[in-house]
Amino acid sequence: MATKKARRQFTKEFKIEAAKMVVEQEMKQTHVARNLGIADTLLGHWVAEYKSDTASAFPGKGNLKPDDERTRQLEQQLRRVTMERDILKKAIACVL
Repeated sequence: MATKKARRQFTKEFKIEAAKMVVEQEMKQTHVARNLGIADTLLGHWVAEYKSDTASAFPGKGNLKPDDERTRQLEQQLRRVTMERDILKKAIACVL
C-alpha cells in the first residue's frame, strides 16, 4: 500500500511574498520556485491570482473575496424570499 503524502500548506503572506518576487522584483519564476522549494506551476498560479486582484488575493480557507461574499449573501436572501413567497402562495390557495 502506498501511503499518502501530507499536502503542504502555505500562508497567505508566503504566497504574496513569492508572487511579489516575480511580479515586482522581476525575478524569474523558475528561479524563485526552485529557491522556495515549490513547483513552478504552483508559483504560476499564485502569480496569476496576485496579478488578478492584489488587494484580496489568497483570502484563505473558508473566507471569500468581498464580491464573492456579497454574491453568497444575495443568493441566500433570494432563497429565503422565494421560500416566503411560496409559503404565502400556498396560504392564499388554502383560504380560497
